[in-house]
Amino acid sequence: MSTRGSGARLLLAAAILLGSVGGVSAIGTSDAVPQVSVYTHRHYEVDQMIFDSFTELSGIRVNIVSASADELIQRLIAEGEQTRADLLITVDAGRLHRAKAADLLQRITSVTLETRVPEHLRDPEGYWFGLTKRARVIATSIERVAEGSILRYEDLSAPEWRGRVAVRSSSNIYNQSLVVSMIAAHGIESAKAWASGLVDNLAREPKGNDRDQMKAIAAGVADVALVNTYYVGLLLTSDSVEERRVAEGVRIVFPNTVDRGTHVNVSGAGVTAFAPNRENAIRLLEYMISDESQAAYAAANFEYPVVSDVPPSKIVAAWGSFVEDILPLTELGRLNSDAVRLMDEVGWK
Repeated sequence: MSTRGSGARLLLAAAILLGSVGGVSAIGTSDAVPQVSVYTHRHYEVDQMIFDSFTELSGIRVNIVSASADELIQRLIAEGEQTRADLLITVDAGRLHRAKAADLLQRITSVTLETRVPEHLRDPEGYWFGLTKRARVIATSIERVAEGSILRYEDLSAPEWRGRVAVRSSSNIYNQSLVVSMIAAHGIESAKAWASGLVDNLAREPKGNDRDQMKAIAAGVADVALVNTYYVGLLLTSDSVEERRVAEGVRIVFPNTVDRGTHVNVSGAGVTAFAPNRENAIRLLEYMISDESQAAYAAANFEYPVVSDVPPSKIVAAWGSFVEDILPLTELGRLNSDAVRLMDEVGWK
């Protein structure tokens, strides 16, 4: 059992002993067990721990269906009014926007959610809410890149980084959303010029996940990479000595702290349009943004809590604070097709 998993379990165990968390009260069970069904793209142990804790506190059984966000959205479309899904969880705000646009989510009203989840991290009409934050940062080689030599996303297209950048493919939603933020900040033509310069600077064809980009730095293939912060934490606490060395060899740069701030995205959730257990879904959503659940997400998966009063894990806090881009995350969905088209036009494979 990993240390981070044990810590998260202790946090949730303490919450259970208190008897009530975030408005969820323990209730008795009956022959007809109340339940809530979740379609989720998240695949982390901490999620199941939170669901189990919710069940113990509330008596509501949580049923899980796991798949990619696109597969879950297509399943919801196919099932229509016959769906048994009550809650959709994805790892990107753009997918939640897509689900809303397809009339797969319903508007809900919750003082708890509206008070605890910042406005830019939720749908303004109440169709979805952020659960955890991830910052998209620049990882640089400690040995080959001087501190302070790269400060902004815009710097990645500068000639000095020719042949030195590693990045995932254009099909990756995290990269698509970053390009959306560039479009929102500079307009589509300037964003296209930036993306073209970044492609010119690639050390290799895009491939792999964020861990692989940092491994490319460790191998000397690249010097800088775009990664989500939580991947750094996962490498630092890996059971593999080699993976820990990879993370220890990179410096985390929070880009654009001098202007608009570092791009962030969320994993988030919305109640499905035809949820048969609507109220239970709302209760689960509220539980997932309770202090205890937010602290568990932070401790186990190195994500940033969406609730401002809950601190990040000690590992994440050691990287320092940063200025957050407060671009409404609804833009990640609205401008996604523009970003995908732009990336295709510049040859971002």
